[in-house]
Amino acid sequence: MKGGEKVVVLLSGGMDSVTALYEAEARYEVVAAVSFHYGSKHNDREIPFAAGQTRKLGVPHRVIHLDFVGELFESDLLKKGGEIPKGHYEEQSMKKTVVPFRNGIMISIAAGFAESIGAEGLVIAAHAGDHAVYPDCREAFMKAMGDAIRLGTYAGIRLIRPFIVMTKAEIAARGKELGVDYSQTWSCYVGGKNHCGECGTCVERREAFMVAGIPDPTEYLSTGPLPARPD
Repeated sequence: MKGGEKVVVLLSGGMDSVTALYEAEARYEVVAAVSFHYGSKHNDREIPFAAGQTRKLGVPHRVIHLDFVGELFESDLLKKGGEIPKGHYEEQSMKKTVVPFRNGIMISIAAGFAESIGAEGLVIAAHAGDHAVYPDCREAFMKAMGDAIRLGTYAGIRLIRPFIVMTKAEIAARGKELGVDYSQTWSCYVGGKNHCGECGTCVERREAFMVAGIPDPTEYLSTGPLPARPD
């Protein structure tokens, strides 16, 4: 049942965050969605999908530019970085795509924005499959950030994680129930015209649809065998 709590959704344009937007629409009053342009290789591909989803739902959408991240930070995910590694998302090679403290920065800014517009909660699509190679995706970090936001805002803003006990495949299945058009989402870190099909995020996306038993509407440049999950 939909409640009256006002929330802001962190929305990248990827399948997890778009599903979180639809989930939030079903549960709360979504007063805004926030995307961040921080100089990644795929920002220019994913943010238009975020904008399209918010237009479809009639949700105000704000894009916040964090130029300093692209200028000062080091990561192969950024435009100035090296090539995006291929392989499974859980491979240690994916550490090259870590943008230092990215989630901490984005959550902090979004929390300030949420309080400024009278919201009471901040929705993020963190899930059970988030990976150990990303320190700012781990449960201990998310719990600490949630406590900090609650204690550091007059409104006691909640960090809401509707998918925290769900896998990416389960999120895909939930999205299908909610009517999400996954062809209008973007995952690939390479940021080309089409999803590459081979980088960690493409592999994870393909794997999620396969495990969920849902047709994958994505156009990939490569649809070769999926790499094995590392031990």
